[in-house]
Amino acid sequence: MSEIISAPFLYQVDNQTFEGSLVYAEKESAERPGILIAPNWMGVSAAAIEQAKSIAAQGYVVLVADLYGQGKRPTNADEAGALMMEVKDTPAEVGRMRAALDSLAAQKTAPVAAGKLAVAGFCFGGHCALELARSGVDIKAAVSFHGTLDTQKTSAAGDIKASVLVLDGAEDPLVPREQLSAFATEMNAASVDWQLVSYAGAVHSFTDPGANVDGVAKYHPEVTKRAFSRMYSLLNEVF
Repeated sequence: MSEIISAPFLYQVDNQTFEGSLVYAEKESAERPGILIAPNWMGVSAAAIEQAKSIAAQGYVVLVADLYGQGKRPTNADEAGALMMEVKDTPAEVGRMRAALDSLAAQKTAPVAAGKLAVAGFCFGGHCALELARSGVDIKAAVSFHGTLDTQKTSAAGDIKASVLVLDGAEDPLVPREQLSAFATEMNAASVDWQLVSYAGAVHSFTDPGANVDGVAKYHPEVTKRAFSRMYSLLNEVF
């Protein structure tokens, strides 16, 4: 099996340089589906790249998107929160995601099959993934892992082209439970192919091995395995 490697990946958004990480099987020359990853609020971190490697190993070309800009790498929760709030619910959130998606599709280092693009996001990145889908971009699937479901733009019928999968911790205190019913109402009104799975015993950040705050943000290996299985099932279906 080809080694999965990661490499810095530079692209431009509004004359500003962003540095994501391109993750792919080194010796595979055939075109593969492309997955844009929106990481959690810590941005393009070593943990996000390792997570992307596990996804790439399933037969995908993966780009970990930079949502903050080259050199803007938070080192603690305060810094991450400040950077996140500069982006969340602003035009930059979707704009930077779209630019990363276009750059993934266009790059030639690890060619992406035409029309085979999806997005997945974690925590803040989960919100970014859903907002990208709500923008009407032409992708096959959008997957949110323990992300908030709120939006400033309620989707109309036909806006969302992607199949949407939300993977939620049923006891997540950072995703208000009323957001789930509002999301379902929005998706139904927009005639979206959508799924929402809430996992018992899971709180926020259940896919993050570094999360260890009881009752708030805690790694849950069994739920992580189940959630990724759901994502891969959907990707196999749409591709």
